[in-house]
Parts: sequence; C-alpha cells; structure tokens
Amino acid sequence: MDIVRSLAVTPFLVLSLICCLLTTYALESHFGRSSFPSDFTFGAASAAYQYEGAAFEDGKGPSIWDNFTHQYPEKILDGSNGDVAVDFYNRYKDDAKLVKITGLNAFRMSISWPRILPNGKLSGGINKEGIAFYNNVFNELLANGITPFVTLFHWDLPQPLEDEYNGFLSRQIIDDYRDFVGVCFKEFGDRVKHWITINEPYVFIEGGYDGGAVGILAPGRCSDRANCAQGNSATEPYIAGHNILLSHAAAVKLYREKFQATQKGVIGITLVSQWMVPFSQSDLNIRAARRALEFALGWFGDPLVHGEYPKIMQSIVGNRLPKFSKEESELVKGSFDFLGLNYYTAIYVAHLSSPNTVNLSSSTDSMVQFSTEKNGVPIGEPTGVNAFFSYPKGFYEILLYVKKKYNNPTTYITENGYGSQNNGTLKDGINDPQRVEFFRRHLDALRRAMDDGVKVKGFFLWSFLDNFEWASGYTIRFGIYYVDYKNGLKRIPKLSAVWFKKFLQKT
Repeated sequence: MDIVRSLAVTPFLVLSLICCLLTTYALESHFGRSSFPSDFTFGAASAAYQYEGAAFEDGKGPSIWDNFTHQYPEKILDGSNGDVAVDFYNRYKDDAKLVKITGLNAFRMSISWPRILPNGKLSGGINKEGIAFYNNVFNELLANGITPFVTLFHWDLPQPLEDEYNGFLSRQIIDDYRDFVGVCFKEFGDRVKHWITINEPYVFIEGGYDGGAVGILAPGRCSDRANCAQGNSATEPYIAGHNILLSHAAAVKLYREKFQATQKGVIGITLVSQWMVPFSQSDLNIRAARRALEFALGWFGDPLVHGEYPKIMQSIVGNRLPKFSKEESELVKGSFDFLGLNYYTAIYVAHLSSPNTVNLSSSTDSMVQFSTEKNGVPIGEPTGVNAFFSYPKGFYEILLYVKKKYNNPTTYITENGYGSQNNGTLKDGINDPQRVEFFRRHLDALRRAMDDGVKVKGFFLWSFLDNFEWASGYTIRFGIYYVDYKNGLKRIPKLSAVWFKKFLQKT
C-alpha cells in the first residue's frame, strides 16, 4: 500500500480504504490493465487555471478567468477563485511523484497563455519565467516516466486580448493564437509529443457567450442584461465558435508545416461528447436527439471532418451562422491527428414544438427540451453534480456514433469522471466507492466499444486532484486525491486512487 504510506494518512483511514477495496475487488477479479492493449495510455487530466495558482506571480499576465472571478464573485457558487487553486505551481514535483505512484503513465495539463505571453501578443514579450516553469514541469514528468499531453487553450484567454478586441469575437485572435502556440511548439516540442489545441469549445462558448447559460463562464457575455454587461446570444456564440475553429486549424497548419516532421508528435482537439437519449421512441423525439447532437458535437466535429457545419445547423441558424470560404473549409477539414472526447453524462431530449423566435439564442436554436429524468426516474445514478448522472451506456453509444459519423478517427478519452459534493468530513471525502463504481462501469463500456472496433488509444480520468471547478468553485470534488483545503492543501489518496493503482497492476 505504498500509495497510502507515501502520505501521512491515519491508520484508521488506511483500514477503511483497504476494507472498501477488498469488497470492491471481490466483484471484479478479472478486470484490469490487461483488459486493454499493452500500448494503451492511462492518465489523469488537469487544467492550468484549475490547478496552478500563482495567478499573479513570476510575470504571469491576467486571464479572463482572473478577471471574471474577481469582478463577478457572485457567479462562482462559493465566491472563490483560482488565485491559489491547488498550488500545482509550487507542488508539481510532489504531484508528479503521486502520478507515478498511482501507476498512471500520462498526465494531461494545459499551458496558461498569459503565463507565456502576459499581454497575449508575441509583440508584448515572452515571459521567461513562464517558459522555465513549464520546462521544469515537463522534465519532472518525464523523469518519472509520465508522458505529458498538453492542451494549448483551456479557457484562460489573456485579458488584454479580451479588452482590445473581445477575444474570440475577432478574427485577430487567429494570428495571436498562432503566435502563442508557435512559442509552445518551439520551446517544448522536443519533449511534448501530444498536443490538444482547444478544450471543449462548445462548453466554453455556451457558458461564456450565451443567454441560456446567463454567462456563467468567462468572459461572461450574453443577451440577458440582468446577468451580463454585454453580449448577443443569437450571434456571438457562432462567431466565437467559427474563430475557434479557424484558430485551431491555423495552429495545426503551423505544427504540420514547421514542427511535426522533426518533433514527430501528433495534434488534435478535445470535444464534449454528451450522449442524447430520445425521451421516447417517437420519430420527433428521435430526430430531436440527433439534432441536439449536431448542435453540440457536430458543431465542431462536422467542420473538422467534412469541412462544413451540419446541414441542420445551417438550415435553422441561417445567416447568423458564419460561412467558411473555400480556403477556410479546406484548412479546417482534416485538421487533426486525433480527436479528444470528454464524456461525463447523458440527458433525455424531446422535440420542442414551439421554437424560440423572439429571444434568439444558440442554446435554444436546436428546438429541443432537455430533461435528466423521465416519469420521476433519473436517467442514471445521481452524482454530486446536479446535471451529471452515471450512464455508461451513453459512453458506449457516443463512441459508436463517432466511429460511424466521423470515419472511425483515432481518439483519446481526454476526460471522464465523477463529481461529489464537498460537504463532509475527511473520512467521507476519501471513502468514494461511488466514484470507483463509476470508473469501473465506464471503463468496461470503453472496452466493449473498443471490442466493436472503436479506435481509442487512451483514457484520462478527471481529475487527479480535487480542484477549482469553474462556476462551482470548490464545492465539487472530482479528484481521486483529496485536497485538504483546511490543512495546507495536503493531498490524500481516496479509495478511487487505491483502486486505480490496483487496476493498473492487473496483468
């Protein structure tokens, strides 16, 4: 039990973990690492703003999340922010050792754009201390046998670019993003061989630019003036999405033309992949579920594979949806070596017979009604996150859907995890059999999808540590390691960390 001995956990808590673990393993003696290909990657995921802290140290510039959490603390459930987060900035060496002890062989992390370019632009200067920090992190991971998977944009846009031209609402962002990723490729590409351009553009856009979400994520724009200082939910989400796709494609073009041949890495993008379940088997509801998928996954997946937006989006959104020029379409089409997919939950979808024609919004354009339950019965086992339910079948279904719709691309599961409420004792926090069961069932669904021919090369749990969970602040815990916010941010293994270690030892 070195994962426990490596930390000063009380004998009573150790005994509790062992007892729970033995009970769990009695049910799954043959399921483990050997159930997957020998070259399959098992890792954990993180993001800069949620982990690093040191928000205003060592030359780092402000991000839109620094600004958002300080200007609108009421939009964060507990009024908190990522100023310190879980202090990965100062604790990365110990955390890398924990990743190794757990038996994981990869770590997904993001590079903070404003830590590299404090003013957002190359002309504003490169922060050498930021470069040094990430060099140290990558070196430490590799020294521990851990492969870094790096996300280049995980929502923390430099605030100066938001102030100057409204960030992703301007095509100027394309050149500035290309410059930023070029610095990263040049400085870190000798060691980083797996690049993810952008994390979940759909969630970033819907949360940050749409009235349906009342601007709950940075930069906090929407049409609802009671909740957002400015914005237009009918047009801005589509403009931002278009510029994100063009920024992604520009980054991939740069990597392929200037770096890939010598650095021998791969580059992709991570998309959200929530499964949509028809509320009933009526034709209208089946079509509604497919439409909802097109407005979420297809919004970005279709341009990447086919070079254009889904036909149903073009039909419904009309001239509010930007159009790709021929050159842009060719640039975006095929601009990935792999797709990252984040899966947490599924939801019921019903046809909405009376579409919103007054207050146009990207969140209502799909003309569907969502529900997490039917006849009072939830779609799956509840979790600590109100909108998330354990539904492994949906994981299997979305993977088969992507295989069929997008020509079976190489994929990584870049996030999958279980959130619990942060409202109990330390003993409650580390005893998480529900999270263990969540991972066991979802990994089994993943294995079945792979048996059916889906090309998945790796799985990253969200998250390695409890952390700042965006609008939920620190009220939700997703980690397999408990972070004791009241005791110096001490990392303590949960039952799920012990389970994963045992799972990965099974040959």
